[in-house]
Amino acid sequence: MTREHTKTVKIGNRLIGGGNPVLIQSMCNTKTEDVKATVGQILRLEQAGCEIIRVAVPTMEAAAALKEIKQQIHIPLVADIHFDYRLAVAAIENGADKIRINPGNIGSRERIKAVVDQAAERGIPIRVGVNSGSLEKEILAKYGGVTAEGLVESALDKVAVIEDLGYHNLVISIKSSDVMMCVKAHELIAQKTDYPLHVGITEAGTLTSGNIKSSVGLGIILYQGIGDTIRVSLTGDPVEEVKSAKLILKTLGLRTGGIEVVSCPTCGRTRIDLISLANQVETMAAEFDELNIKLAVMGCVVNGPGEAREADLGIAGGVGEGLLIRKGEIIRKVPENELLNALRAELCALAGRNVNE
Repeated sequence: MTREHTKTVKIGNRLIGGGNPVLIQSMCNTKTEDVKATVGQILRLEQAGCEIIRVAVPTMEAAAALKEIKQQIHIPLVADIHFDYRLAVAAIENGADKIRINPGNIGSRERIKAVVDQAAERGIPIRVGVNSGSLEKEILAKYGGVTAEGLVESALDKVAVIEDLGYHNLVISIKSSDVMMCVKAHELIAQKTDYPLHVGITEAGTLTSGNIKSSVGLGIILYQGIGDTIRVSLTGDPVEEVKSAKLILKTLGLRTGGIEVVSCPTCGRTRIDLISLANQVETMAAEFDELNIKLAVMGCVVNGPGEAREADLGIAGGVGEGLLIRKGEIIRKVPENELLNALRAELCALAGRNVNE
């Protein structure tokens, strides 16, 4: 199943599924009740490229805060609900564009119906979420523990409960911290449903381990045409999740725009602080989303121009100086302490910006 064969679901002012682009989602780590902090984080996430944002709603105060938060942001707002159906109802009443629930921990059919009725009245999609840590005892017993097959069966059982109530405006997510289990589960569920899928490796870890696990898992899943929204789950600043998600999509060719930075791994010839320089260049490049170019950062003047030939623009370090390179051709030499500013000037020229912006 490819994305073209999934149903189209509207979340706020955005569409997912039905061949629409894969959207990037993240989740706030602020207390939702703290409107100022939550809005501030969402605005930073918007600037980084986040397209859907989820917030935890553990209290009625948090549900009420959604109304004020929504007025100050520009991307769809998803409410994450566990256990208390009244929180889901209140979240919808206060303007949530989508709600995430696990019907298994919401309770009785009547409570689930109360949520579904409210969602149906306002046309709000429900994301049915199942994690490997929340599988029912019956499923665990049937499959002898947590398995991809169990995840899929549990999720589809939950979906059936809502379908039986006459509602089909749904998104499904099945997550595991086991990368290959997660991959298999998505391959299986893609054959069994045409609802849009939200994809992520849950509890992936810190910046290093989380990025590696998410890149491998999401890469395999998305490459098969499976997945309509993604989240890179990291223990840290959620802005880093968005940066990683953008790079994963761009690497797979599912998104264009923005500067792709390539840099050499350094060697004994390097006579410039390339590690620091490459990091500074990557940070600067993130400011130029309107450019769709490749930018090379090379450690020496021996191989720099040649290795940067495939890049639109590049820099190569020397002894106290560096080279500015365009399409493999040296433009000019620049003192090391002026190299970053010279590169910024080139980028501004390409973007049609004033260098002082």
